[in-house]
Amino acid sequence: MTTRTSLRLGASLLVIATSSLASAGGVVLQPKAGAPLDGLSQVQIDRFWGGRISYATPFTPANGLGPIMNKSNCQSCHSNPVGGWGSIGVTRFGTENKGEFIPLEELGGSLLQALSISDECRENLPPEATVTATRMTNSSMAFGLIEAIPDGDIAAHEDPLDADGDGISGRVHWVLPLESSPTSPLRAGRFGWKAQVATVLTFSADATRNELGVTNALITTENAPNGDAALLGACDTAADPEDHADETGFTYIERVTHFQRYLAQPPQTPKAGMTGETVFNSIGCAKCHIAEWTTVNSKSLEGALRGKTIRPYSDFLLHDMGFLGDGVQDGDANEQEIRTPTLWNLRTRDPMLHNGSVSGGVFADRVSAAIAAHGPIGEGAASAAAFSKLTTAQRAQLIAFLDSLGRVEFDFNGNGSVDIEDLHVLASYRGATGVTADSAAAIGDLDRNGTIGQVDVNGFLAAAARDGLDPTADCDGDGIVDFVEIYNGSPDADFNGVPDDCVVCPADLDHNGQVGAADIAILLNNWGAPGQGDLDHNGITNAVDIALLLGNWGPCH
Repeated sequence: MTTRTSLRLGASLLVIATSSLASAGGVVLQPKAGAPLDGLSQVQIDRFWGGRISYATPFTPANGLGPIMNKSNCQSCHSNPVGGWGSIGVTRFGTENKGEFIPLEELGGSLLQALSISDECRENLPPEATVTATRMTNSSMAFGLIEAIPDGDIAAHEDPLDADGDGISGRVHWVLPLESSPTSPLRAGRFGWKAQVATVLTFSADATRNELGVTNALITTENAPNGDAALLGACDTAADPEDHADETGFTYIERVTHFQRYLAQPPQTPKAGMTGETVFNSIGCAKCHIAEWTTVNSKSLEGALRGKTIRPYSDFLLHDMGFLGDGVQDGDANEQEIRTPTLWNLRTRDPMLHNGSVSGGVFADRVSAAIAAHGPIGEGAASAAAFSKLTTAQRAQLIAFLDSLGRVEFDFNGNGSVDIEDLHVLASYRGATGVTADSAAAIGDLDRNGTIGQVDVNGFLAAAARDGLDPTADCDGDGIVDFVEIYNGSPDADFNGVPDDCVVCPADLDHNGQVGAADIAILLNNWGAPGQGDLDHNGITNAVDIALLLGNWGPCH
């Protein structure tokens, strides 16, 4: 059942367009992927944006780039959104000896740096490499929140001997952060395809040296092209470490750590309750892709990171993935093991899987192929087999749920932003009741009360402002903003966000469609004051305004 209600909204609408946080009726919009966390202090917000600039700024050979590298800046790889997934792959190489992976470190392994500052300094895949693997740009998003998951909570889910017989035997990859002393306790790895990194700072330092070729306080030695120290000496002209503190006292690795640390968790719309998540759980996906975690409630953490419930859909453990293993050993992670990737923001990911083997086409096809690739052997095989047996309806429900991971509220057309097309879809649901998490209208049910109403319209206006639209425009000056006019049924055939029947007639003070004696009376009643009747907007109603009114006498057109 749909009922029609008229909403009148004006300047009282709360819109905070310069932040990721916007609220409507006390309901807070989820930040978009790539936005800063809600609840950051102004100092922390400044550090986020300062780090965001560093993340995108290319290094040059003069300030330390290379001599071998994969890119000149972080954003080139982590681009969807900035700080997130990417379509750039890197090559790992080594050789095999009696079934064991040998990284060929003396020849520059196991990471191949594909670019160099000159042809003479280039690194090549050595002929001794009998094992090669592609790893796609990986990101866990919301790095600070993930780092704040207690080690013990991650360890509580490991089952290395499959004691419960469910076919899942994940284990923690215990690692020592680069910033820790050699005698410090190991931490539970959680970043990278092999869970080989436990902290954001280690992630930043490792990538800065290995992907950009920039030495830093935590890794002070350069990569030699194919292990050739003499060639390194001829090619590397910048003194180590190459990462220096800027005028504010922060180094590059500290700057990009600020940015990654303060990234918000991507949105999920609807937030919960979809039947597809029940299907997801029923076929065993949730055994590894654990939905919900709570960050540690420690006073040593920033308030925006402390004691937060997050939904990354990962256990951060290593699993034997059978044919999906990459054949590369990394620390204590063996050739067949891959860390469970996070699924938040999955809807934007193309390509999928650690090797990028599933790419292109529509989301439903990509995610179906990625699930199928978990079989026929390995810890994901049972889920892949169960997925193949789902009914058409169940499969559609599961895909709809996965498509919610990363969807922005009110983004009905799924293009990543709230726009006029989304306004028209929301208008089609005006007054709808009985909205469930599986309903198409649920994307616009901000307060999740089962109806599309006042709070939801306020939320749309806040989201529109965040995404660069002007939700305060009022073409006819009648006190009802244009977007609300359209929501209430005014035609907008050209989808420009301005009602087609808008009559621009500022002298029509009583809004009856014509300028006449009643409007003169209103003007005279406001004589000498600003506001209604001040047609030239000079702060006072006077004879000039009467002249303007008389010049528009008659029907509005």
